[in-house]
Amino acid sequence: MKIQVRFFSVTRDLVGADERALALPDGSKASAVLEILGLEFPLLLEWKQSIRLAVNMEYTHDERILNEGDEVALIPPVSGG
Repeated sequence: MKIQVRFFSVTRDLVGADERALALPDGSKASAVLEILGLEFPLLLEWKQSIRLAVNMEYTHDERILNEGDEVALIPPVSGG
């Protein structure tokens, strides 16, 4: 299946793009996105514990099963004042 991955802040800097298509096996969990991208971008894994996942604009858990055409956003911690 194909999904779209969106990157924000530090994840965008590490990957060098705002978004990209990603092919995953059917039945993949949301956590597979970071695992697969981590093979190409190992520094991304250093942020793994801090990154929140959103699927189709809703925060979700790592075990969520993805579907064809889903949009997964990698959202790092944010701060402001």
